[in-house]
This record gives sequence, structure tokens and C-alpha cells, in this order.
Amino acid sequence: MKIPTGQIALVTGANRGIGKQVAIELAKLGVYVLIGSRNPDDAEDCLEEVSKLGKGEILTIDVSKEQSLNTACDTILGSFKKLDILVNNAGIFVDSGKFLDSTVEDIQRTLAVNLYGPFRLIQMFLPLMMDKSYGRIVNVSSGMGQLSDMGSGYPAYRISKTAINALTCMTNVEAAGFNIKINSVCPGWVKTDMGGASATRSVEQGAETIVWAATLPNNGPTGKFFRDKKEISW
Repeated sequence: MKIPTGQIALVTGANRGIGKQVAIELAKLGVYVLIGSRNPDDAEDCLEEVSKLGKGEILTIDVSKEQSLNTACDTILGSFKKLDILVNNAGIFVDSGKFLDSTVEDIQRTLAVNLYGPFRLIQMFLPLMMDKSYGRIVNVSSGMGQLSDMGSGYPAYRISKTAINALTCMTNVEAAGFNIKINSVCPGWVKTDMGGASATRSVEQGAETIVWAATLPNNGPTGKFFRDKKEISW
């Protein structure tokens, strides 16, 4: 895969799981990776792997906290003056399972991480991408958020992923004409702390389509929902 040189990527929640693997794969491609993590100590393993393959650094960021988002944005603008790739990967899953047992607090806590954080990061960096006429934004979603195949249970998580799909559609319209590709990706059921040991996919498989969407060519698709590099319904 050939991508423009000198690219800078921010991957949120990159200290473990799918985000860590995305950071590693982007580093392999020559992208300078900002390894987003709430606790920088938790991202040291990822930085070690990234440094073996390419270049990067840890960026302390808690996507649920406005001050943390502002500080991270200031750091990126001060050090690099651009951001080419944004992977909104950080997410939480706090539902107990049953709809009737779920609480407003569960929904608020989930949306703070899974929706509000990506929303604010796109607000911060989309104008910069538009100025440069280049950008790739990947919102890590889930089939559990598909309106076309909506199941029961886990309402906070499902609502957050339906909402981030709406965010993808909305911001794609905002970015039209600026060579910016904004897509949602469902990584599938992946063996991570969130997915559990019974999951059917490796982190490498979960990261593959995210990396693909983060490095799309100028004629690549935008405003779509993908799994395994194939478009799926909203």
C-alpha cells in the first residue's frame, strides 16, 4: 500500500486491543502514530511495538473530558500543525445487558466516550483537514448499532453506535469536496477485553478494515459503513 509521506495519525484508545493493533499497522506503513491513551503508562507496550516498526509517541487523552481533548488538540497543533488521520477507536461497554435494567447513567457514561469524544475531535480537526484538502476519519462502530438489524439488550452501547454512524453521515456531508474520507467500520467480534475470550476474531482481523479505511486513496469511498472492506447497511 502506498500512502503520502509524512502523515500524522491519532488513534484513540490505542493502549490495547484493536486500537493498539491499528497503531502498529499504521506505523508499518510509515505513518507517525500518536498513541492516544488516558493513562500514558498503559501505552508503553504499544509505543515499544510501534518504535520497532516506525515512529510515534504517546498522547495523553481522555475523550470523555473536554479539557483533555483541548490539551491534546493544542499539543498536536503545536507539534505538527496538521492531522491527516483520525481513528476514533476509544470506546466502553458498560451495559448490564437487559433493556429494563439499563439506566440513564449507563447511557450518559457510554455516550460521553463513544459519541461525544469523537464528535468533539472531528469538530477540532475537520477544519484543519479541509484547509489541507486531505483527511481520513474512521469511526469505529459496531453491527450492534445497525438500525437495519437492531437486536434487543445493551441499549447504551447500541444507541452510541447508531449515533456514531449518524455522525459519520453528517460529517461526510460537511466535508464534501475536500478529499476527506469519513467512514464507519465494524471490526466484528474481536478477542479483546471488551469482546472477551469467546470472540471469533483476532485483533489483527479486527484492525484490518480500520487501517484500510484510514489509508484510502483519493478515489476511495466515503460516507459508508464497512465490515471486512465491504459495505454494509446502516
